[in-house]
Order: sequence, then C-alpha cells, then structure tokens
Amino acid sequence: MPAQTQDHWTSAKYQSAASFVPKLTTTVLSYLDIQPTDRILDIGCGDGQLTSQIAQATPQGQVLGLDASHSFITTANQNNSSTNCSYHLQDCTVLSASSDAVGEGSWDKVFSNAALHWILRPSATRENVFHEIHRALKPGGSFVFEMGGKGNVAEIQAAFTAALVHAGLSIQEAREACPWFFPSVDWMRETLEGVGFEVVKCESEYRPTKLNPEREDGSGGIEGWLRLMGARFLEAVDEGKKEGGLKEVGDVLESVITREEDGSRWIGYVRLRAVARKK
Repeated sequence: MPAQTQDHWTSAKYQSAASFVPKLTTTVLSYLDIQPTDRILDIGCGDGQLTSQIAQATPQGQVLGLDASHSFITTANQNNSSTNCSYHLQDCTVLSASSDAVGEGSWDKVFSNAALHWILRPSATRENVFHEIHRALKPGGSFVFEMGGKGNVAEIQAAFTAALVHAGLSIQEAREACPWFFPSVDWMRETLEGVGFEVVKCESEYRPTKLNPEREDGSGGIEGWLRLMGARFLEAVDEGKKEGGLKEVGDVLESVITREEDGSRWIGYVRLRAVARKK
C-alpha cells in the first residue's frame, strides 16, 4: 500500500473484510511463472501471506515484500518471513527512497496483487512508479500484476461520492477523497510502453465477488469492507458526520449488491492484469 496520513490496515481487519483477495490469484500467479531460483520483488505485499506462498516456490531464490503499512509489515515479519523471504517498510510511490533494499537491475520479476490501485492514486508520482519498477528489473525481467481496473467497485465509488456531497463537500472534493485509481487496459498498455516495457499481456476481467459474512462487531460484510477500504472517503468529512455517511452508503448499496435468491452480497470487482517485460 502507499503511505497514508493514518495507517488503517491490520491483518485482522483485512482478513475479516477481504480475505477473498489473496485467494483469487490463480490467474496472476500463473502469469508470474515462478521458477525455483527467481528473485522476486513484491510491491504492496500487505501482511505477507501471498508473498510467503511465492517464496515457498523459490527455494533457491529470494523474495522481498514492500508495503507502507507498519502494521502489515510487522505482521509479515512475525508470521511469514523465512530464510528466503523478508519484508521492508516502504512507501511504494517512491521506491528509489529505499535503493539499498530495492537495488537497480536486481530482480528477475516484480509482482503486485491488489495494491497498485492504491499506490498509483497520487497522479504526481504515477509515472515514476513504473520507471522505478523498470529500473529495479534485470534486462529481460518481467513485471506481473493484478489490480483494480476501470469500473472496479463503481457502485461503491459512486455511493461514497454522493454521500460526501450530501455531507457538505463539493463534487471535486468528494472525487479527490477517493483513495483509488482504476485505469483502463488502453491507459495501462500505453503507460507501460512509454517507460520502456514490452507489453506481453494486458487484460481486464469483470469478476463479481462475494463479500465475507457480516460480523457483530461490524468487521465483516459490506460495513467492514466500507470502513476499511473506504477509510479515506470517511476521513474527508467531519467526525460527527462519518457514521451517517457510512450508513447512507450502506443503505444505497443494499438493493444493488444483495442477491434475492439467498441474501448474499456481491460487489463488482473489475481486475486489470498485465505482464510486461524489460527490454
């Protein structure tokens, strides 16, 4: 994840709100094509569960996970580190700030899952992220990732934007509060090629995803997802309006995401995947 003014992330919150995310990685991991000797850099590694899984497939290699969340990195180092897998606290919008850890031309592959839509949110550092990933790779190395694509959780983004306007923000302020950047396939292909990558694959998949069950403490279901993933939206409104805004978003989404046949709740994930090679 990128650096934020407040670290909302914990492994426990993420597991209750979105434990399905690291489980839906069959396709992107097949694109990564892990080899036993690979050196792999994982950008936005979270609590390290998927990073550790990758490291198990590279017994003669090395895996380094980077994330801006102190909580996530602490958990990763405690639970998922090994002789060939380590984790480093890093604002992934400025990888060059940790050149000692990342290095130039050091990695066979750079990987990222469900993190780049956070990391690429600041437009000022967006292009530089790709330049620095390109710099970190060996010649012929691959950048393999999955992230939110254009239209991802569109119903949630629209509901949050409207709720913030109702809470007194201008439409522009409400849009700026959005914590995500969801690019199109065309945007991603052009950007990767613009920094010197050869794009091997770039695709989008509409993948409606079932939410975790609701919990009594509000950590699961749609409320848990909104509180964690939409925390930056809520930061934009006065403290006394946060709960009202959250309730409005949940009420608006209720009939949109609920399936009549069984009451299960699904949100409209759109995944953007790519494989790009350093020439």
